[in-house]
Amino acid sequence: MITMLPNNSTTEHFPIRTVSELTGVNSVTLRAWERRYGLIKPLRTPKGHRLYTQNDIDLIQGILDRLSRGMSIGQIARDILHKTAEDETDFLDAWDKYQQHMINAIAQFDEHSLDAVYNDAMSLYPVDVVTSRLIMPLLEQLGMRWENKTGSIAEEHFFSVYLRNKLGARFHHQNLKNTGPKLIMACLPGEHHEFGALLFALTGLSKGFQVILLGADLPVTELRPVADRTKADGIVLSGSASLQCDQLFDQLNSLCSAVTIPVFVGGDVADTCREQIEKAEAIPLLRDLSGALTIVTSQLKRNAK
Repeated sequence: MITMLPNNSTTEHFPIRTVSELTGVNSVTLRAWERRYGLIKPLRTPKGHRLYTQNDIDLIQGILDRLSRGMSIGQIARDILHKTAEDETDFLDAWDKYQQHMINAIAQFDEHSLDAVYNDAMSLYPVDVVTSRLIMPLLEQLGMRWENKTGSIAEEHFFSVYLRNKLGARFHHQNLKNTGPKLIMACLPGEHHEFGALLFALTGLSKGFQVILLGADLPVTELRPVADRTKADGIVLSGSASLQCDQLFDQLNSLCSAVTIPVFVGGDVADTCREQIEKAEAIPLLRDLSGALTIVTSQLKRNAK
């Protein structure tokens, strides 16, 4: 049932585009939460456009908080609408099922099925939740399948090509619309795996950042000219645990001395070389993408004062 906007209403109402910008939840997901779960019931204008109140925005923020704690959208709907407590395995099973369906599709090299599962997850959950709960665990599982000989290199390559195309298209579409702080994102020298950087970039885009993505294995000396020309607000570098900490210190120390904007370092190297990163006056990031972005946002705000 569509609830029409009362003529004498004095409550402030927000169109779906504004709500999406305020909460970071895209309009497709907001409509899916409404249609499939009845979680949000916006008012409608005579022409059928959705209008949300501040209570709706608060509800969306509450949903995001529950999602960040690992709950599935189905469990959240039951909790909110029916006031029932579900067993913890419910939300774990939701992601396990997504992951298993995607593994099965990858094993059959079935791009249509793979795309259907990925699109379903993306329609219901913010990109950072899909990344942390589905994509990153899936990448780890594919790596284990290859090591255990239960999977193949061809499977990894198939999914890598799919994911790079999928994420790349989403990246370019979103990046053109954003107007927030500008970040340069690149992989450290010797780092050829760029998925971590790309997933971080997409999470940043979902929060309104502009991202200049420079890809894998970039010489650190290339970053200062890019920062100068683009007037970027920060630099985010990504690397694996295989990088040498002493060499990393030398490179970061040189970069941090050459630029006036903060330099952040994420990936496994942020744990293994934390001491050297901090000594170079760069800032190590958390493995959790949302937590990492919180650190970046806080630091940029301090720099802007």
